[in-house]
Formats: sequence, structure tokens, C-alpha cells
Amino acid sequence: MQPIVNVGGITIGEGTELTLIAGPCVIESADAVMATAAFLKDLTDELHLPFVFKTSYDKANRTSLESYRGPGILKGLEVIARIKEKLDIPVLSDVHRFSEIGPAAEVLDIIQIPAFLCRQTDFVTAVAETGKPINIKKGQFLAPWDIEHAVLKVTSTGNQQVLLTERGVSFGYNNLVVDFRSLAIMRGLGRPVIFDATHSVQLPGGLGQSSGGQRQFVPVLARAATAAGVDGLFMEVHKDPDKALCDGPNALALQDLKALLEQVLAIRHALDAQKKGEGGTS
Repeated sequence: MQPIVNVGGITIGEGTELTLIAGPCVIESADAVMATAAFLKDLTDELHLPFVFKTSYDKANRTSLESYRGPGILKGLEVIARIKEKLDIPVLSDVHRFSEIGPAAEVLDIIQIPAFLCRQTDFVTAVAETGKPINIKKGQFLAPWDIEHAVLKVTSTGNQQVLLTERGVSFGYNNLVVDFRSLAIMRGLGRPVIFDATHSVQLPGGLGQSSGGQRQFVPVLARAATAAGVDGLFMEVHKDPDKALCDGPNALALQDLKALLEQVLAIRHALDAQKKGEGGTS
């Protein structure tokens, strides 16, 4: 039995409900991000779906120097803290610098290690030492079995609360592909696995000054990952992705989310029913 990650009254892992981690790529305005969080909370309450809200206060790895990065850590964490308090939901964001770790740990329920930093030993262990649940984004450059080394860096601090997120692997230039074998391999490491359905359709640097994406494939990959048995789905969503200031081409429109969640829940419930049936006949 894999370890269960406990966060804000939600349990993530084997034998628990499918969890949704969702929100906009970055804080564009306090009002907009609050409205998105409220929409997602209402929808997931309706569907009885465990939910963690995600957004970023600073996107430090944008393609261009001119790209929008967010309001910064101080204003950004204030916005995230208000969302957490007002809506009573757990929150997740990523950290990029050692100086961010302490302030972020005071607000966040889950701290995310960005894909590009998942091999940075001192940084990973410093984040883990907060004792907070850690979501490690598997780097686009890593084989699925190699993420075990990042897990060991976290657990070396005594922190056993680790989530692993698949977000695709580099496939030539400006392209990503998902090897669905990776989900089973990563789950074999004994940690809950999350599938990032929106970053997996990203085309890194594909638009020259920014990344492109193929959001039409988000539902396909989300359904496939659910059928493969992941513990949760990660999605970036936006009211109007074509006008998003970050990762719009790979973000899912809010209006399209309910239908997709109903589909993945049907898949998950079918799998759970089959497992119960098999258990009853053994």
C-alpha cells in the first residue's frame, strides 16, 4: 500500500478518490483568480470531487524576458492566502528560489518543485524540510524511473508526503509527448501519481517568444491517464485561454471543464467498481 498524502482534509493516493489540482497558470489579477477559484470550488463540490487550487505568484521560467510573470511573491501569496481562507480550500503553488521557501510554506498546503528544478539537490531538500506535502514535477528530461532520486532527496529529510506529477517528456524540438508507461512506472515507486493534462500538450517555445500548445488534446490525455489509474489530475484552466497572459494555448477553458470531469469520473468509477468486483470473487 503506497503512502497517502494528507492535505487540507483531502487524502491522495491508492484507495482514495481521484483528486483535481486546477487553476490558472499565474495570478493575472486578484479578482480574476478569486472568481476562477470560486467557480472551481462550486463545480468540484457539485461533482463530489476532492479539489486543490493551484496558481503561481511568479513564473520564473518563461520563454522570453518580456513575458508576464505574475505579481511576485508578496502580493501573490496574499492573494492565495485570501482564496484559501475565504473558500476554505487547500492551495498549491511552485517555488523557484531559496528565499521563497519560508514565506511560501506559511501559506501553501502543497509546495511544488518545478520540473526544471527537480534535480537541484539542495533546493529539493530545503523545500522538503518545511514538512509540507511536496509535489515534484518530473522534468521533461527525465526517465520515469529516475524521479526516484528526487523522492529520496525529499524523504531523506523525514518528509514522506510526496506527490509525483507527469507532465510529458521532450520529443525533439518544441514538442512534448506522453509515454503512458511512465504512470505505472512512477506509481511503482510507491508514491501517488498526478497527471498534468495541460502541460503535457504544451509546445515549449513553439511560438518563438512564448510556448504554444494543443489544448484540443487535453481531454484525450486526461481520459487516458484516468484509465491508467492515476491518483489525480492537474489542469491549468482559464475563463478565456486565448487571452491568458501565460500558457493560454495549452490551458482548458472553464466552460469545457465540467463535461471532461464527468467523463473522467465515469472512467474512475468504472475502474473502482471492477476492483470491488474482483475483490468480491477472490
